[in-house]
Amino acid sequence: MKTRMNRRQFGLGALTAGAAFATARRPANAQTAPVKIRVGWVVVPASLAPLVLEKKDILKHYGHSYVAEATRFEGTPPVITAMASGELDIGPLAFSSFGLAIQNAHLDDLRVISDEIQDGVAGHGTNEFMVLKDGAVKTVADLKGKVLATNAMGSAVDIAMRAMLRKSGLEANKDYTIVEAPFPAMKAVLSEKKADLISAVPPFSLDPELRAMANTLFTQKGAFGITQLTMWTARTGFIQHNRAALVDFLEDTVRAVRWYNDPANHEDAVAIVARLNKAPPARMEWAFGEKDQYRDPNGMPNMAALQSNLQQQKQVGFLKDDIDVKRYSDLSMVEEAAKRLRLI
Repeated sequence: MKTRMNRRQFGLGALTAGAAFATARRPANAQTAPVKIRVGWVVVPASLAPLVLEKKDILKHYGHSYVAEATRFEGTPPVITAMASGELDIGPLAFSSFGLAIQNAHLDDLRVISDEIQDGVAGHGTNEFMVLKDGAVKTVADLKGKVLATNAMGSAVDIAMRAMLRKSGLEANKDYTIVEAPFPAMKAVLSEKKADLISAVPPFSLDPELRAMANTLFTQKGAFGITQLTMWTARTGFIQHNRAALVDFLEDTVRAVRWYNDPANHEDAVAIVARLNKAPPARMEWAFGEKDQYRDPNGMPNMAALQSNLQQQKQVGFLKDDIDVKRYSDLSMVEEAAKRLRLI
């Protein structure tokens, strides 16, 4: 028994020594497996993840320090669930769902890490709220007693709509009724007079048939000023364990955003958006132009706008408490990424 035990100990010692010898012989610069980053997205071109992954030819770090996987969601609220369960590493959240993720889902470790898209920036597009040209509604005050269509209760668009009506002294469920409809159905909802006002976002707001029969009563910019419409978020645990890979990924993302925003690449960029949407390029010509919303070339979110958006969300009753965005952000990674590209 003693001899057998000694042999086992010797065998273990030999294996340990062999492993140490192999480690000593491994090159110091040997590559570990790339970090897998799971990123959510909702719709193109507002969502960045599919656009970035379509340009692997310009992604310097892809396949080296990281690989990325894009997963589609119907909207940003389901992203909260995926982030809470650990099924997603980077979640695109609207300001509205961001606030709810902290307040209702108790994701106190959630951090804003970069911009995705902003509404109402000068020289760029904004969401529109439209009424029939030949209808009775000519002013916001005319909406008293009327039916308004939103994509989802508590969405960024819904909150902007409520905020605008509140400026005219009108409150939801008291002075007007809200119904839900998907964005593609908004034109039919208005034409069939199922609602007196609809919420219209690109590309649906740019539909020639819609614009022929409808006027824009007000815009999201008019209601909110600049909106930090969506941003990328991550949880602190993932950030702490994968910070270097995240900086590399954000560097590649900023590089891709600049490529899409470059007028010299417009035709190719539109072709990518059209292919992802399975639509003719002519229908996507507006992308990355003046009619499109804004993407910061350094990946920096507008934190002042985000703070204001959350305050207005509280005012219309969708948040109970104030949220300090400085506490829930970590922009050091995207700042480092942009510095590498010498434009910040």
